[in-house]
Amino acid sequence: MKIRLTVGEKVLTATLRDNETTRDFVSLLPLTLTLKDYAATEKISDLPRRLSTKGTPPGTDASAGDITYYAPWGNLALFYRNSGHASGLVTLGKLDGGVEALREAGPLKARIELVK
Repeated sequence: MKIRLTVGEKVLTATLRDNETTRDFVSLLPLTLTLKDYAATEKISDLPRRLSTKGTPPGTDASAGDITYYAPWGNLALFYRNSGHASGLVTLGKLDGGVEALREAGPLKARIELVK
């Protein structure tokens, strides 16, 4: 599955993994979110509801370009820098290109849509 993220004037694409959490995330699309910087490593945003984490590993290491769900907080996290292991972090997919659009300062409006 592919998604399109429109961040300001930039359009990014990503390839999603096939797991229950990702399918639950896709059921929410399309979404318009405000992405806020967290720890100078990722952009995060609350989702309209918590996602299923059935069958997912207990945590993962995040890399730049990863699209993840942080189950303890119920938020989407898009990494623009590598990060260490985090319990409760589920990888949904990975950006197909660079992460420069996510490095912009301040909150960013983002539209996320499934590519058909």
